[in-house]
Amino acid sequence: MTTESPRWFTSSYSNNGGDCIEVATNLVATRGVGPVRDSKNPNGPHLHLAPQAFTDLVALAKQAHS
Repeated sequence: MTTESPRWFTSSYSNNGGDCIEVATNLVATRGVGPVRDSKNPNGPHLHLAPQAFTDLVALAKQAHS
């Protein structure tokens, strides 16, 4: 059995001094989750969010900055 590794990326909008999250969307299809982590602490804990939970997180973040 092969375990796919997360491929982390940061949003292109994340040029705000380092307060960023990274997400590994490549795992949604195979595991049904999108891991999220703090870009300043890549070896720290990760949240494993279902696709709808990630969508809700992004919507909340957009709302907080509007």
